[in-house]
Amino acid sequence: MPLQRHQHSAVYSRNGISASSVVTPEGSWTTVLEFLSQRFPFISTVVWQKRMQAGEVLIDQGTALTPDTPFAPHQRLYYFRSVDAEAVIPFYENILWHNDHLLVVDKPHFLPVIPSGKYVQQTLLTRLKNTLEMNDISPIHRIDRDTAGLVLFSLQPGSRNSYQALFRNREVKKVYECIAPWNPDVCWPEVRHTRIAPSNHFMQQTEVTGEPNALTHIAPIEVKDNWARYQLQPVTGQRHQLRVHMAALGLPILNDGIYPTLTPEGQVDYAQPLQLLAKSIAFTDPITGQALHFESQLRLKNL
Repeated sequence: MPLQRHQHSAVYSRNGISASSVVTPEGSWTTVLEFLSQRFPFISTVVWQKRMQAGEVLIDQGTALTPDTPFAPHQRLYYFRSVDAEAVIPFYENILWHNDHLLVVDKPHFLPVIPSGKYVQQTLLTRLKNTLEMNDISPIHRIDRDTAGLVLFSLQPGSRNSYQALFRNREVKKVYECIAPWNPDVCWPEVRHTRIAPSNHFMQQTEVTGEPNALTHIAPIEVKDNWARYQLQPVTGQRHQLRVHMAALGLPILNDGIYPTLTPEGQVDYAQPLQLLAKSIAFTDPITGQALHFESQLRLKNL
């Protein structure tokens, strides 16, 4: 059954990008342009002028504002982010399954799930919104930009919380695979139960002392010479949990540009993807009661 496309108001979404918003406070600004330039000093007045001239700053009723629009308090303004010269990511997603509430997608390496930083159009969420012409799509969970594999999306706002609750309540079985160095001296299978917290660099997490907040079951499933393919089953969902746990074992995942050593910004090598895959996911559908199990069609490199 093909996906049913829904055309929603273009006021709040354009080219697959949902508008950001801000409510105007009490103040003495003369124009909306003056307010926005002061409220967001990292965006120049010239950029705001261009956005307004392109109809990319609006109020609740959908009216486009101009650089001369007078300032008024207690209005919700909507505006659209843009990134200059956003590079195309030359890898593509694959829709595996859907019903009226849920969409299951295979995400390639290097593609972010949601807009952030320098990635706006080149994200899985934006691509899906544009391709399917459905503005209500929202990810139920996320995986790292560097990680490939399964991502679930909600198609209906009314049922979204029921699916999100599955992850909050740890009722989803997630299985990953990775390729990393082999160490026969580890007592396999390994249960890594530690505390993960932000490191000194904002891009990195690290293990610290304290009450554990991250639990992963790790077992080798194939060994060849100095390398192994591992099955990883995270029980919790801390940021970079699998990458941190493997690195802490002295077995950093192959081609990891963050652990243990951070690769300088901009040095992305499409020929060397992180060898980490969200392989399978299983749960009971909270709407239909059906037991669901999905397998990624992607594969890591051969040993």
